[in-house]
Amino acid sequence: MELINIQEVIPNQDNPRFIKDYKFKKLVRSIKDFPEMLKLRPIVVDSNMVVLGGNMRLKACKEAGLKEVYIIKADELTEEQKREFIIKDNVGFGEWDWDVLTNEWNNQQLDDWGLDLTPFEDSIEDVIAQETHKEEKEKLNICEVCGKGLA
Repeated sequence: MELINIQEVIPNQDNPRFIKDYKFKKLVRSIKDFPEMLKLRPIVVDSNMVVLGGNMRLKACKEAGLKEVYIIKADELTEEQKREFIIKDNVGFGEWDWDVLTNEWNNQQLDDWGLDLTPFEDSIEDVIAQETHKEEKEKLNICEVCGKGLA
């Protein structure tokens, strides 16, 4: 891991992710409030200093006025591995335990830290119906986006 000049890091122009204005502002505020986290979650770059993981953090760090960022070089990856990393770095495999979150955590802090609390905005019946529908589609191997059967 290295601490380098932020201008040396090149945003990935082919990054398939984006962040909306409201969440971007929350990310900038989060970086200003807790900059130590950046050392624990450095930006991942390739041998050309192009970002593989952390494009939004890099953008937010610049907006927050940081002059240096922590990076980790992933300079031994093939082009195919780089593409795979970019996607896998942004995929959320886990699920939140909403019962634990509502009982053990402060909702305002969770919101401030960037957790999407929209399940709390829906009625419990709506959330259960959505989850049941999603599970049924997964069992039938139906695409969530287009509704077509998958092979």
